[in-house]
Amino acid sequence: MKSTALLEAQAVKAYYSTRQGYIKAVDNIDLIIDKGMTLGVAGESGCGKSTLMNTLMMNVKPPLHFLEGTIVLDGKVISKMKISELKNDVWGVRISLVPQSALNALMPTKRIIDFIKDVIRHHTDVSDSEIASRARKRFEELNLPVDSLSMYPHELSGGMKQRAIIAVSTLLNPRLLIVDEPTSALDVSTQKQVLKMLMDLRKTGIIESMIFVTHDIAILRQIADSITIMYAGKIVESGPTEDVLFNPKHPYTLSLTSSVVTPEPEVRERGLASIPGEPPDLLDPPEGCRFYPRCTKSMSICRSVEPPLKSEGAQLVACHIASGDG
Repeated sequence: MKSTALLEAQAVKAYYSTRQGYIKAVDNIDLIIDKGMTLGVAGESGCGKSTLMNTLMMNVKPPLHFLEGTIVLDGKVISKMKISELKNDVWGVRISLVPQSALNALMPTKRIIDFIKDVIRHHTDVSDSEIASRARKRFEELNLPVDSLSMYPHELSGGMKQRAIIAVSTLLNPRLLIVDEPTSALDVSTQKQVLKMLMDLRKTGIIESMIFVTHDIAILRQIADSITIMYAGKIVESGPTEDVLFNPKHPYTLSLTSSVVTPEPEVRERGLASIPGEPPDLLDPPEGCRFYPRCTKSMSICRSVEPPLKSEGAQLVACHIASGDG
């Protein structure tokens, strides 16, 4: 049977080195992105979302270190590639990342078209006129004003700048696009424009699959087919969007969804809840479940035994309670 996976990560560990020891930011993670899928990744700030995204495309620089695991993208084991191979054959071509700090990524002294020239010429030798033609076509496909190509970053609004960066990231039609917190600095109306643009990228076939990273779990219902929840460097729950949002199996997912305002009547009736305590220190995380110090349902087994990620109905859940252990 032919695999439907576009990207597959197995037992991936990526830690930050410090004088005190390793910060276990991405700790033994398995993840599959199917062809044609939009995966939403959510969790509190500091849970490892951005580190995982950089690790998935092997954009790993000290103090971050790739310790072990395998990452296969489009049939190629990119976790064993040299940096030169990644730059020439993978980044921008097979996978592209719009980083969390994307709004500050453009040099203020360069026009958008000059930035585009740098991106394209790294991979292929084409004329200025050909690059300009490609850029105009891509901006028209995404309903972006073509005249913005001749502008400097400071001449664009935050929303326009974000959409321009996303357009630039897809100029070479990467099969997988990763967008990290693309709407966090935008107002609600501009968020909708960015989300529509991202959905159009898939509808038009410019990209095949996408990972959408956010701390705002309510946004994921609009764009994601499936959701993965991260906590303290681990995946604690994963599954179809509706199941994860409205039938969460992990106590952390339940707490996370209960702390977000959404228009559903059942949400208004139950009210909002907060998550007690603070995330653990990833220099020295708890021995068992990393959420147990904050979990109101924890059992004795949670303190000493790390729960594996297991199938529970439509979801994968790492929880002794959901699995009926203890």
